[in-house]
Amino acid sequence: MKNLGDTVLVVDDEFLIAQGLSMQVEDMGLVVCGTAATADDAVALAQLHRPAVVLMDMRLLGDKDGVDAALAIYETVGSKVIFITGSREPATIERIKLDHPAGVLFKPVSDQQLSSAIQAAMAS
Repeated sequence: MKNLGDTVLVVDDEFLIAQGLSMQVEDMGLVVCGTAATADDAVALAQLHRPAVVLMDMRLLGDKDGVDAALAIYETVGSKVIFITGSREPATIERIKLDHPAGVLFKPVSDQQLSSAIQAAMAS
């Protein structure tokens, strides 16, 4: 039984990664309410759909990054944000911590890692 509390927004500037994450989320029985490649699109979709969880890439198209989007979503919607990044640079990790992330995963992300992170975020 799917309800609106089981929705996930996927934010990644690489189409194939966004599609792959969407398929992983749907395989868990959750609903992907949308995908976005820019911070502004991510915020707009989050405000429209009010997802339980946002999977957020750090680097996005445009002049804003994933932290910019996550902070705006956190303030206006309150969705839990799980960062998914390919970068392990200390500066990137410090910037992510500004957002009170529900989790941080490093690419490539296994089904088990993603499932555990989403379940933990939804339970908190």
